[in-house]
Amino acid sequence: MSWLGRWRNQYGSILEITSESEGRIEGSFRTALTDSSFYGMTVPVWGAAHGDVIGVSAAAEGSSGPAAVSYTGILRDGKIETLWHTVAGQAVTAKEGEPARRKEVGVWRAFGTSLDTFERETKA
Repeated sequence: MSWLGRWRNQYGSILEITSESEGRIEGSFRTALTDSSFYGMTVPVWGAAHGDVIGVSAAAEGSSGPAAVSYTGILRDGKIETLWHTVAGQAVTAKEGEPARRKEVGVWRAFGTSLDTFERETKA
């Protein structure tokens, strides 16, 4: 099976896999979530796949500082069911009447985890 193509999750974010060779995966990720540090950016992803399992990661300078995301998934019924982890050590904060600024967050606040389902887009 081929991992190549554009995959859209339930929120409209796009994982585009442009290269697969000897188990190595390359492509890009563009989030649809406006509260993401990566919103408005297309970030490169790299990873590995074997059989029906895949893992890809990205790291970049986001709107609130350095951030990383990793997706680990399994292909089932034509969909990639994924568990993801994010990490960002800063957040944008503001008090009323003051400009927003970046602030370092505690380690316990820096991580996020959830699930997404990606479906391959078909060309019309």
